[in-house]
Amino acid sequence: MANTYFQFKQFTIHQENCAMKVSTDAVILGALACHSSPASILDIGTGTGVISLMLAQRYPEATIHGIEVDEAAAGQATGNIQASPWCDRVHVNHTRFQEFVKNAAGEYPLIVSNPPYFPNHIKSTDIQRNLALHNDELPFGDLIKGVVKSLDKENGKFWIILPPQQMLELDKIARFFGLYSHEWYALKDRPSTKVLRHIKAYSFAEASIPEISTICIKNNDFSYTDSYQDLLKDFLLIF
Repeated sequence: MANTYFQFKQFTIHQENCAMKVSTDAVILGALACHSSPASILDIGTGTGVISLMLAQRYPEATIHGIEVDEAAAGQATGNIQASPWCDRVHVNHTRFQEFVKNAAGEYPLIVSNPPYFPNHIKSTDIQRNLALHNDELPFGDLIKGVVKSLDKENGKFWIILPPQQMLELDKIARFFGLYSHEWYALKDRPSTKVLRHIKAYSFAEASIPEISTICIKNNDFSYTDSYQDLLKDFLLIF
């Protein structure tokens, strides 16, 4: 029987009640998303709570709020957080993001999201998995409008990870609402393989399109690259 938990260096993620398990997407975003000194952080679609806990480890002064619409996942994330060293600074809200932002206005210096991204895709009969995979519950337009409302206008940064096609769609919406990308990463499995994900950082400051920095998980001989190890060495036991 496979483990129902994922062990990190400083915390444990139990995930048997979550449709979406700990993924490379989540740990890459949790390690890359940065800000000079965020007093508060918002994690949209927190799932297991892994990104919130990685950011709590990285930013010891920050208060983190995770938003999760799925009740089972929200409960599991809460349990993971309560068992972590940062239970006093990380909080999970079981609610729709659209409801949460009604009371938020420009208060978060750092917002992160590893969102669902399969619009109009054939759905499974698993309702919980559909919530995790399909953006019917949180369309990109609603996501960006909520971010615009809740991101700090002066120095706020919004970090997101998506497949290339979906990032292209989100980028058009972001620019329409006055968000500009300042950092741009392409994630590959190996140098010879196609781009799997794009990771971007947005802010309200106008900027030209940034150059793409490529992150490869493995070398062509399937060993882990130095850059991937350096990025995740504070979190993953294998490094």
